Amino acid sequence: MSSATDHGIADAPTCFSTPAPALAHRMLWQALVDIADTEDLGEGPYGHRWIVPILGGVFIGGEGYEDLRGVVLPGGADRQLLRADGVKELDAVYEMRCHSGELLSIRNRVIIDADRKPERYALSRIEVTAPAGRFAWLNRRIILGSLQPMRPARAAVLIRGWEVDFAG
Repeated sequence: MSSATDHGIADAPTCFSTPAPALAHRMLWQALVDIADTEDLGEGPYGHRWIVPILGGVFIGGEGYEDLRGVVLPGGADRQLLRADGVKELDAVYEMRCHSGELLSIRNRVIIDADRKPERYALSRIEVTAPAGRFAWLNRRIILGSLQPMRPARAAVLIRGWEVDFAG
């Protein structure tokens, strides 16, 4: 019996020797999202805040997901918070309409560490709310995302979403 102070540490070597499952990822989509100018919302209790209106865009499915394509609807927004440690948190909420008519609601929570070298860290967790039907499986997946600015060529960001699953 383990004491209250060791929290079962004596059993840990056996548990930690269990093989870790291998993970794999597949690109679900790429979305080119057009954005408006950033609007300053001022200082809040958790840091400085901005909002970036989403004007629209397009998305295409990755290999094996070619039917996952359509348009990003205008009207969404990306709320941004600059934390005291210099990291920026983004919380983007918007809709994507598939070419076949389904409407996907997207919530993309991004962490940006611009101080990381040689390349900034800009990764996210994307939550999809899909209607019943052919894309409902998106409601039951972990989707990781990346974010790349397209400026100065275009006032847009390129968002890529990957399904994460067990390998094999």
